[in-house]
Amino acid sequence: MANGDSGISEAADAVEEASDTKALDVAARSGFAVMALLHIIVGAIAIALAFGHPGQAEATGAIEQLADNPWGPAILWACVVSCTGLALWQLSEATVRARHLPRKERLGKLVSSGFLAVAYGSVGLSFAGFAVGSRGDSGDTTRDFSTALLNTPFGLPLLVALGLTVMGVGVYFVIKGLRRGFKEELFHFDGTRRGRLIDSLGVTGHVAKGIALNLAGLLFVIAAAKHRPDESTGLDGSLKALREHPFGPYLLVAIGAGFICYGIFALVRARFGRM
Repeated sequence: MANGDSGISEAADAVEEASDTKALDVAARSGFAVMALLHIIVGAIAIALAFGHPGQAEATGAIEQLADNPWGPAILWACVVSCTGLALWQLSEATVRARHLPRKERLGKLVSSGFLAVAYGSVGLSFAGFAVGSRGDSGDTTRDFSTALLNTPFGLPLLVALGLTVMGVGVYFVIKGLRRGFKEELFHFDGTRRGRLIDSLGVTGHVAKGIALNLAGLLFVIAAAKHRPDESTGLDGSLKALREHPFGPYLLVAIGAGFICYGIFALVRARFGRM
């Protein structure tokens, strides 16, 4: 048993060493830059929605904007590589890099970084889908997934759990923003005027993203409670639903501006952040 544990430990050490390579670092930083650009585009689409313009305020809508230019295919495949690298880096953060942390912190890292690894990997798959000519509406995909899930024996509790998980990640982003938890990832400009500006962008961006995720997660819970999977439409649907409320357009502009702030912060994080 001791030899087996030693072998597992050695294998984990080897994987951790492999995750520290320059190539993965460059790919992960490129992935952060891609995600930053997507947030900026989604923020701009959200603001446009507030003024009655069409668009998908979600990753697929932003990817479509990138695809519709002469360099589209090359950009899409580069983004596939970048997002895959970022997903692998987050996976290493959730597993081999976190194994030296105390148990409570290790569990938190497994949940947060594991969720992000799946999220970034799914964005990479979306880029790949667009690159091979398969385009789809994110709202339809989410509705189809929710319908299929509800048709399984444990679909109702699973859909509620999914919604609560998304809301939990949203709360995490809000708390991280308000407590400036991102400073441990980005301390290059500490004590400078630029640093204070970047802090403001980080707080605003994290809170706005957290609120948007809470709205998206809430739709899953409501859809499960009503047994109406057609009402679970993801981030795009939750933001469009805001337009029906009296102060909805103002909230859309605020959330869109927050996403743009998060995107600018993430660009700085891609270049100067801790990896």
